Amino acid sequence: MDPAPFEAVFRQEAGRVLATLIRLLGDFELAEEARQEAFATALEQWPAAGVPSNPRAWLINVGRNRMIDRIRRQALFRSKILHLERADADTRAADPAPGDENEDAFGDDRLRLIFTCCHPALGIESQVALTLRTVCGLSTEAVARAFLVGEEAMSQRLVRAQRKIREAGIPYETPEPPMLDERIDGVLAVIYLVFTEGYAATSGTDLIRTELCSEAIRLGRLLDALLPNRPQVRGLLALMLLHDSRRQARISPAGDIVLLEEQDRTLWDQMQIREGLAMVEEALRAPGPVSPYAVQAAIAALHAQAPHRAATDWRQIVGLYEVLLRLQPTPVVELNHAVAVSMVDGPARALDLVDSLAARGSFDDYYLLAGVRANLLQRLGRTQEAAQEYRAALARAKLEPERRLFARRLVELGTD
Repeated sequence: MDPAPFEAVFRQEAGRVLATLIRLLGDFELAEEARQEAFATALEQWPAAGVPSNPRAWLINVGRNRMIDRIRRQALFRSKILHLERADADTRAADPAPGDENEDAFGDDRLRLIFTCCHPALGIESQVALTLRTVCGLSTEAVARAFLVGEEAMSQRLVRAQRKIREAGIPYETPEPPMLDERIDGVLAVIYLVFTEGYAATSGTDLIRTELCSEAIRLGRLLDALLPNRPQVRGLLALMLLHDSRRQARISPAGDIVLLEEQDRTLWDQMQIREGLAMVEEALRAPGPVSPYAVQAAIAALHAQAPHRAATDWRQIVGLYEVLLRLQPTPVVELNHAVAVSMVDGPARALDLVDSLAARGSFDDYYLLAGVRANLLQRLGRTQEAAQEYRAALARAKLEPERRLFARRLVELGTD
C-alpha cells in the first residue's frame, strides 16, 4: 500500500480521533493509547483491505473497542468498564457513527477538547502550549517557535504542565456554558497558532500546510457559531480568512516563496476577502475594548483592498501597528511594525527600530529578525553587512522555501 493515503489520514484525523476518544473513554492517557492502537491496527489491515470510506469512524471504533477489551481484562477496573459500557450503549443509540460531530452546543469534539484543555488552573502559555501539542498535534519544535523559545525549554514546560495536571487532579471535563468566557483567550490563541503553523510551517519542504489552515478556519467558524457576535472571535476569523485568501499566490510553481509585493493579485480569493472585510467591520465597530485580532485583521484588510503594491496605505498600516503594540507588545509585532515603518519613513529609521529590538537580546536567534535586518541593510546599500545577516538567517531557518529565498538574496548581492 502506498503510505501517502495513510499519512494523509493521520495528518487530517489524528487530532479529531483523539478528541472523540477522550470524550468516549473519559481519560486522556487512555485515549492516547487507544489512538495509537487504532493507527497500528490500520497499518496492519489497510494495506490489504484498503482505507475505509469513513476512516475517522473506523479508527475511533477500533481504538475504543481495544481499550474496552483491555479494561475488561483488568478486574481492578471493573467498575470503570461498567460505566464505559453504559456510555457506549448511550453513544450507539444517540450517535451510530462515533466519528461524526456531536450535535451539542460545541458541534465538534476537537473544539470541545480545546476548551477542556484550556483550564484556568494553568497559566495561559501552558494552556496553549499543551493544547497545541496534545490536541492539535503540532510538533514540540512548532510549539516552541510559537512562543519564541528553544525546543528543549518548551519540552520542559510541557512536562511541568502535565505534572501539574496530575498532581493537582485537574479534571478533563467539558466546561459548562457559563465557564466558556474564562477560557476564550486560550482557545483563540490555540486556533490562531494552528493557523500560523499552517500559513508558514516551522520546518520541512512546503511553506503552507493547507490542512492546518483549513482546520483552524473550520474551528473558527464553529467558535463563532458557539459564541456569536464576539468581536475577538470575528476578528480572528476575519484575520485567518484574509491571510488565507492569498494562498494560491504565495507559492510559485516550483514551490518558492512569492513575496506579497510580487504576488499576482488576480489569484487572491475575492469571496474570502469579501467575507473577511465584512467581519473586520463588525469586529471594529463592536462596543467595548478593541481586540488585537481585529486590529491585525484590519491590517490584513488594507493589504487585501490594495489593487496593486503602490496603492497600499502604509501610513494607516503603521498607525494600526502602533495600536497593536499597545494591546500586544510582543517582539514579533515590533518587528512587523518596523517593516511597515520602512515603507513610510525609509529603511534607515526602520533599522534603528530593529537594532533596538535586537539589543534586548531575547530575540537574537529568531531567523526572521536577521532576514528583516538583511533586507533593510540591502536597501541602504550596505551590501557586506546585508550578506552577513542573510547568512545568519539561512543558518537558522529550517523551512526549505525560506532557505531558498535567503540563498537567492545572497546570490543577488554578489558578495561570494
